[in-house]
Amino acid sequence: MADGQPAPPDLHHHGDQEVGPGLVDLAVNVRGPAPEWLRARLVAAVDDLAAYPDPTAALQAIAARHGRATDEVLVTAGGAEAFTLLARALRPGVDVRHAVVVHPQFTEPEAALAAAGHHVDRLLLRAADGFTLDPARVPDTADLVVLGNPTNPTSVLHPADVVRALLRPDRTVVVDEAFMDAVPGEQESLAAESGTPGLVVVRSLTKTWGLAGLRAGYLLGDAALVRRCASAQPPWSVSSLAAVAAVACSAPRAVAEAERAAEELVDRRAHLLAALGRLGLDPVQPAAAPFVLVPVPDGLAVRQALRDNGFAVRRCDTFPGLGPDWLRLAVRSEEVTDAFTKALGTALEAALADARPMPPESR
Repeated sequence: MADGQPAPPDLHHHGDQEVGPGLVDLAVNVRGPAPEWLRARLVAAVDDLAAYPDPTAALQAIAARHGRATDEVLVTAGGAEAFTLLARALRPGVDVRHAVVVHPQFTEPEAALAAAGHHVDRLLLRAADGFTLDPARVPDTADLVVLGNPTNPTSVLHPADVVRALLRPDRTVVVDEAFMDAVPGEQESLAAESGTPGLVVVRSLTKTWGLAGLRAGYLLGDAALVRRCASAQPPWSVSSLAAVAAVACSAPRAVAEAERAAEELVDRRAHLLAALGRLGLDPVQPAAAPFVLVPVPDGLAVRQALRDNGFAVRRCDTFPGLGPDWLRLAVRSEEVTDAFTKALGTALEAALADARPMPPESR
């Protein structure tokens, strides 16, 4: 940019843009393909595609899963649509006069607010604090606060009491819990907190269940705000297949399967963190999501070297509060992690060698 100023973060850049042919994907936080039982449910539902979608069964299943009334649930085309609906339903200058988004975090909430005409202030969490949130840093004037939990890309899980401390009269607090079902026991979730004025929880079904292409998610909140968001939603926004997925993934069997996957994730993530530590890196810890955030020297060169060796990772200079020397790494199997960290070690050696000053006799 002019005057030597860095370009603003690209809020519409996402991990799928890092992936390409022949690359092992550590950039996208989706857990593999959908399981066979879910695929079978979706295939069987193809015969009903001639009918317009009806989200009633999905509403009922999600409400039962979280112990809430159906009028406190809105099924959406993924979590991203939920943020768009909130941004449109909460009128700038009328319902919201001071919006604050806590960063680094998933950038679509801010992008949706900006597109709807909201002015957004950013609260940047600090690496020196482990990217944890002190509620006192949120301005008293903020009447809309958006926070991820666990947060993408930091993998920080904020205590539920810290999130509750943000609540106050005439303030809406939106909590992005897209990765909460990857946390064993869904510790610190507020999804079941019915009747809390101003609290909105956004959930996604695309991460754990491998449904990013299907777009399935939902919003939980007080009935009045849910009605306002529903009025901003286009007709038939949620496809019949997404509704089928919502029913299937909210069933007790699926919740139990997600819990087992979350417990398995703990070991796989520990394996990745240990390998990064052996390379002399210091990832953000404790990590609670299916990814970790790690600083590296000369991130641009390291990321390119990894691509050259067949691995795609998520750049982080598109997240407000981070820069090019941060990488987000998805947690994969131990075998993939071992191959990846071997390539990462080679890339780091090359980056450090390039950074060393040349000896006098070679200048």
